[in-house]
Amino acid sequence: MDAPAKLEFQATDLFINRELSLLEFNQRVLEQAKDESQPLLERLKFLCISSSNLDEFFEIRVAGLMQIAEAGSAQRGPDGISPQEALTAISTRAHALVEEQYRTFNDVLVPALEKERIRFLRRSEWTPEQEAWLRQYFSTELLPVLSPIGLDPAHPFPRILNKSLNFIVTLSGKDAFGRNIGFAVVQAPRALPRLIQLPRDIKGSGPYDFVFLSSVIHAYVDDAFPGMDATGCYQFRVTRNSDLFVDEEEAKDLAEALEDELSQRQWGDTVRLEVADNCPESLWNYLMQEMQLTPADVYQVNGPVNLMRLMAIPDLVERADLKYVPFVPRIPKALTTDIFTTVRERDQLLHHPYDSFAPVLEFLRQAARDPKVLAIKQTLYRTGAKSPVVEALMEAARNGKEVTVVVELRARFDEADNLDLAQKLEEVGAHIVYGVVGYKTHAKMCLIVRREESAAATGGATSALRYYAHLGTGNYHPRTARQYTDYGLFTSDQDLCRDVHAVFLQLTSLGRVSKLHSLLQSPFTLFKETQDRIDREIAHAKAGKPARIIAKMNSLVEAEMIKKLYEASQAGVKIQLIVRAMCSVRPGVPGLSENITVRSVVGRFLEHHRAVYFHNDGKSELFLSSADWMERNLYKRVEIAFPIKDKKLRGRILDQLEAYLADTAQSWSLQSDGRYVRTAIAGEPLGKPVQIQFLEENS
Repeated sequence: MDAPAKLEFQATDLFINRELSLLEFNQRVLEQAKDESQPLLERLKFLCISSSNLDEFFEIRVAGLMQIAEAGSAQRGPDGISPQEALTAISTRAHALVEEQYRTFNDVLVPALEKERIRFLRRSEWTPEQEAWLRQYFSTELLPVLSPIGLDPAHPFPRILNKSLNFIVTLSGKDAFGRNIGFAVVQAPRALPRLIQLPRDIKGSGPYDFVFLSSVIHAYVDDAFPGMDATGCYQFRVTRNSDLFVDEEEAKDLAEALEDELSQRQWGDTVRLEVADNCPESLWNYLMQEMQLTPADVYQVNGPVNLMRLMAIPDLVERADLKYVPFVPRIPKALTTDIFTTVRERDQLLHHPYDSFAPVLEFLRQAARDPKVLAIKQTLYRTGAKSPVVEALMEAARNGKEVTVVVELRARFDEADNLDLAQKLEEVGAHIVYGVVGYKTHAKMCLIVRREESAAATGGATSALRYYAHLGTGNYHPRTARQYTDYGLFTSDQDLCRDVHAVFLQLTSLGRVSKLHSLLQSPFTLFKETQDRIDREIAHAKAGKPARIIAKMNSLVEAEMIKKLYEASQAGVKIQLIVRAMCSVRPGVPGLSENITVRSVVGRFLEHHRAVYFHNDGKSELFLSSADWMERNLYKRVEIAFPIKDKKLRGRILDQLEAYLADTAQSWSLQSDGRYVRTAIAGEPLGKPVQIQFLEENS
């Protein structure tokens, strides 16, 4: 019998474009704003998040593609799409997404909020009393800090700060010097509130009446041009390339080089122009040319040019019935006393945000004060400006502990905070390392070295050094630990801890890689060891044995890993992927990926943890990781994946992965054409969202 013909696939058949996939994730976030099962003010937050996500998408993703295209590169990605083709497709999809964002705001959320007496008042709706109050507010609070800039040969078009609120104003009449200016730009300082709440005691005002700063400036912009008439006033906003470039090979001092680059972040190349949809074509064309953009880069919007301004509303509105029910994270009873004793007896697992981050802080505080603790080693990627983790490390250094902290200065948008905390730690005597040139340190690790007494073979007592570690999938950040789903493992498994110690030595001494016995590490072993385990599942499938892989992560776009998954699918391995954001896999393609399913869960909490399960003919393996399956994580970062050796904990995590796979309330299924559809089946009950299940289990 002849062997079946080998199927041939083009690059576009194999991979979904990563940038278009990320836009589809943002669509799923926007869908939460329309979901009437969500509390109303939380729906408003989802709209804001979709706007913020899109900002970063343009600042980083689109900006990078534009640089490549402008350099003349025609090199195609794994998906077979050139940079220019990608930019064209992105523009089409992003314009549709922006239009839907504003339609959701104007037609869905605004009417729903008005029913709850939360109003955004247009100028045509102001009562005489409100108008008088706002005019006074403009005169006393706004006008003194505005600096209108007339546009003439002596006043060229000003530099526009990244993502700032600005107005292009058309003028008639002559200024004090007899000049016909014609145009002016008014920049709204960032110190000004973007939303102004009207006092409730003004006649005609409700409990929560708000006016946009842009509406107030529109109404009274004439006052900024004495003796002239403002015939038009239109808001606009510019997005710039915000990725930092530091030549680490040339920089003598990485911190100093990064500080210099940070000062220029707000002035990168322009990548997008947002403008009010009532702005005349001649004006937005003028702005477009000044910004050196094309019509494809212009976004006309029906509303505030920055929907993120609305994020302040939930904090200003005291309506608990319109918000998520507050929850108190669980603190496992075993971790409420001496953590070292507890962890020495058995590994402990935290599942954030359902489990509290407090035990992690207590672990560090106990280490800082324990006379038996000799050293603490810690990686920090994102911790926040005022971090209790840093405070505990500073206390440890003051108490004479040997404290070594690997601070990743290049954590995007957290660079300034990380520079500051590194300086604070250095001032109290901690050893600060900035990682490895060319590789971001993204691994989440804390290692404690403790001198403990133990029974000697002769019956006497002796002392020896013992390691304790905390390994995580997320950052050491108490606030995001209440918003992101992550795992954290406490362990005193000495083989695993010695591996952690070896990675720290590698980061601080720059010595050669030690052989690791339990950890998988990027950029050295994580990719190969993962592929080897997929190959093992392939072998089991070909031998007629059950073969299964479950992988949960934020993004999956690395081409070789995807090809290996296709190979496994063709061999009969059941592959279930839970990918929150970007995913380049095409599931369900005949002859290629029939055995692959991909789902995305979007809900109250940001799904952030990474976990990979291998059935292994019943001898299962499960790894938790700081790494997504992206080129940067597998080859250009220091990452770790750590095994869950405790059978009970492994079973707990597997049960949770199965719960994600069973969710029909907040999950979306990826189709082979790149679309996502709700997993829910028409006519069948939705069931309880998986995140709510976990909240109730921990209550």
